[in-house]
Amino acid sequence: MMRIRKSVLLCMLALGCVQTNLQAQKNKPLQIGSNRELFLDQYVVDKMNNVTQELHTPRNEGPVLKFDKPWEGNFSGYSTIIKDGTQFKLYYRGVRDAKGDGNENEVTCYAESSDGINWTKPNLGIYTINGTKNNNVVLSKAAPATHNFSPFLDTNPNAKASERYKALGGVDKTGLIAFVSPDGIHWKKVQETAVFKKGVFDSQNVAFWSESEQQYVCYFRTWSEGGFTQYKGFRSVSRTTSKDFINWTEPVHMTFGDTPLDHLYTNQTTPYFRAPHIYLAICARFMPNRQVLTDEQAKVLDVNPKYFKDCSDAVFMTSRGGSVYDRTFMQSFIRPGIGLENWVSRSNYPVLNVVQTSPTELSVYVNESYAQPTAHIKRYSMRLDGFASLKADFKGGDVVTKPFLFTGKELEINYSTSAAGYVRVEFLDEKGKPVPGYTFKDSQEIIGNEIKRIVSWNGKQDVSALQGKTVKMKIYLKDADLYSFKFN
Repeated sequence: MMRIRKSVLLCMLALGCVQTNLQAQKNKPLQIGSNRELFLDQYVVDKMNNVTQELHTPRNEGPVLKFDKPWEGNFSGYSTIIKDGTQFKLYYRGVRDAKGDGNENEVTCYAESSDGINWTKPNLGIYTINGTKNNNVVLSKAAPATHNFSPFLDTNPNAKASERYKALGGVDKTGLIAFVSPDGIHWKKVQETAVFKKGVFDSQNVAFWSESEQQYVCYFRTWSEGGFTQYKGFRSVSRTTSKDFINWTEPVHMTFGDTPLDHLYTNQTTPYFRAPHIYLAICARFMPNRQVLTDEQAKVLDVNPKYFKDCSDAVFMTSRGGSVYDRTFMQSFIRPGIGLENWVSRSNYPVLNVVQTSPTELSVYVNESYAQPTAHIKRYSMRLDGFASLKADFKGGDVVTKPFLFTGKELEINYSTSAAGYVRVEFLDEKGKPVPGYTFKDSQEIIGNEIKRIVSWNGKQDVSALQGKTVKMKIYLKDADLYSFKFN
């Protein structure tokens, strides 16, 4: 009996230690530093009073690129957009009348732009396609990599000049094959054999250099059941990492919190360039057997008969590294547009990457009218950091952040108010008491609509006295949106 009591006591002590450690971790201040923080998850927010987190809908700006070349066509897709300096580069699979994943008819096409809006398809003269070198093909006779060729601009400071661009492509039979390029136009294989094989890969498999993790990260297609190589359950995402882009770690399945599973056809995970520690995932959500078109309507649109029995849209997720996606927003990010041509299988698939197209504007691109003669890419726009916001109505409300440490001398916010609304910021100490000189009464009432505004208290913007101290912010909003904040 004494042994049993002693064991019970030890278990209780151990449980108490675990709970104490968990509480200590919970109370540990966030290390915000000078990172830009957006309200895409619950990382920063502790309490909200009459304030909501709202996902915003991008604005439809219309088609910007048609798949109208003989080597392109109705099954073109798996697109990527890259901004390199002042030039925009667009990559996509070119194929007409698909004959199975990874066939020799698939090529990788290229377009370029100086503004992200007006695109040209240069005659590169690299490959002979349909009897001519006057084409925009950057990769041919490289099947199955051309089925889902997915490039990125390598921001690793140690990357060789000859390997500024990297890419992965391949299917389950071959694994992912690695490519490199000095300019994003002339590509070569890193090696003949695949660099990673443990996946099904029947989608666009994306990779990038992570500044926050200091390694290459790859998010690739698996299914929710049956390990990493079986087609069972829901289309899903797994992750692997590498220090050299050749040797990759054992994969892990991505998790989605307590949210229901969706068929995620593409994951399109990439660091947000204004906050690279936050990975955006603007995914294609696939709804199998959710049919909208009748057979007669499909004939009128000239949709391939195999591609109108389902529908899909774009959804929004985020990650801060590791094996967890945050799905704060379960609703659609970009709904299919008006017109039956938008309600076919595998349409509304987001292009990889979000890019800045003006001093105040982001652009998101989507493949539309899939499996139809009118297949194209459409542009959508939104304000910088404008994916989601903290939002309050006319009654007003407030938000208290978790305790954090920051680095900087001033507080910058991205916000919007009505003419009658405002934003005010108060600093609290770690016990929740207002910090003298930074209270609500001291704070400036901020009115307007700006991407960058420096907050002040009694006419002073300097917050360096709080640097290195554990603080919280209490943000007061009235008929206003707050999109992001950053300490400079």
